[in-house]
Amino acid sequence: MSQTKIVGTSVPRVDGLEKVTGAALYTGDLKFPRMLYAEVVRSPHAHAKVLAVRVDKALKVPGVRAVATGRDFPFHTGIYMRDQTIFAIDRVRFVGDPVAALAAETPEAAHEAAQLVEVDYEPLPAILDVVEGIKPGAPLVHPDLGKYYVESFITPKPGTNICNHLKVRKGDYEGALAKCAHVFENTFTVPQVQHVPMEPHISVARVDLSGKVEVHTSAQSPFTVRHLLCHCFNLPHGDVEVVVPTVGGGFGGKAGINLEPIAVALAMKAPGRPVRVAATRAEEFYATVVRQGLTATLVTGVDKKNKVQAQKMYYLWDCGGYGGYGVNVVRAAGYTCGGAYHFPNVWGDSIGVYTNKPVGSAYRGFGMQEIHWALEQQMDRVAHELRIDPVEFRLLNCLGPKKTTVTGQLLEKSSGRVDKCIEKVDEVLKLRARGKKKPFHGKGIACAVKAPAMPNNAASSVIMKFAEDEMLEILISGIDIGQGLATVAAQYAAEALDLPMERIRVRMRPRTDFSPYDWQTVASRQTWATGNA
Repeated sequence: MSQTKIVGTSVPRVDGLEKVTGAALYTGDLKFPRMLYAEVVRSPHAHAKVLAVRVDKALKVPGVRAVATGRDFPFHTGIYMRDQTIFAIDRVRFVGDPVAALAAETPEAAHEAAQLVEVDYEPLPAILDVVEGIKPGAPLVHPDLGKYYVESFITPKPGTNICNHLKVRKGDYEGALAKCAHVFENTFTVPQVQHVPMEPHISVARVDLSGKVEVHTSAQSPFTVRHLLCHCFNLPHGDVEVVVPTVGGGFGGKAGINLEPIAVALAMKAPGRPVRVAATRAEEFYATVVRQGLTATLVTGVDKKNKVQAQKMYYLWDCGGYGGYGVNVVRAAGYTCGGAYHFPNVWGDSIGVYTNKPVGSAYRGFGMQEIHWALEQQMDRVAHELRIDPVEFRLLNCLGPKKTTVTGQLLEKSSGRVDKCIEKVDEVLKLRARGKKKPFHGKGIACAVKAPAMPNNAASSVIMKFAEDEMLEILISGIDIGQGLATVAAQYAAEALDLPMERIRVRMRPRTDFSPYDWQTVASRQTWATGNA
């Protein structure tokens, strides 16, 4: 194994000083001449028809310069299926769904005007539970499902609240279950969870007199933001530039777009004026994005030798009012539904369900922690009922060489050894040598695998050049959202070029017009992707 001098060592963060001294510029720190301040009018209803939106009184407030509604911008957006409106056109689908937005000379004027926007609603029955949402005859969150643009690997079911459904079938589940000596069924639930980044969502957009759009935003994926804005507003990619300053946390919640279309719409109404749209901490919780909730029903059939012969996994994902990133979480979780175990006969369903709740998004692990939380609890409960040690039960049923995953992939020694991992943990924690139990003290074990959900074009690129001051400059478009990417990039370069870290300057804050392309800062990929670039 090759030895490294800098990679793998502990070094000071290259961006640490500016962050701890307050010198780092976040989107909220940006000051532009003649900047307007926006406020969004949001739905107080979880589900309702929008009958009328009246803005006449709001326009009379001194200082108001722009108002935007769904009538002005009847456009749809979405990374995998374009089912989400910028502003509600005919109905709202969760509390906080944008209905209109105003931009004014001061935040106070924008707030006053927002209170004067009059909206007529006709409340509709709300879907607040995934089990209720998939029942025949349930109120439809998206009656127009089937008319939206959808990526080929997403399979919504028009006429239902199912926004994606991935099926996994292996062997003869029903036949194997009938022969099992023991059958165990349990249901586990995981609530929606907010990302709570230290820096809430915030965007500033400006449209110059030629129509060129410039967006400064707190985001994880500048090129994806540009791509989605171009599709949303039907603009050439060359007419939209996205700039990402320092970002105060993301955790997946800033991987797509949220406030950016609202900022752009208002900027189009006030050419030449920068428009700032920022989520309050309260809005961050109910009006941006969340991790999907999950209701998981697991059925495990075990033979007399304590080996699982039949496994059913029925995952219902709470995707909220729109598909967002949630529909791809459904897909990734579906083909990883068996976790780290060898199940010879499988019946798996991973189903995304529209509800009238906040929109689901990527969130640290992309569905993996939720399904493994349920599956590992099931393994523990089954082991307890069988009166077998949880470590032994896992060793009997884990994946390994010459065994197949739920999707039929045959594993080799190079694929990894789950059994060796379990044995190593047991060796350290001495799980099987359980002594007398102590109060408030316990030990346990859990297994997990992570499925990649990236497309084949998930590229990262880097520009390196020597500046006049003899510093090596590294330009990257991956975003440091707290994981230390800037420092990692400097370490890689220092190692490869045999330079001291002090002679390397990492330029983060990408601009899509000039910076090297990067797909997205998601899936824990940046060290590998940017590092290899």
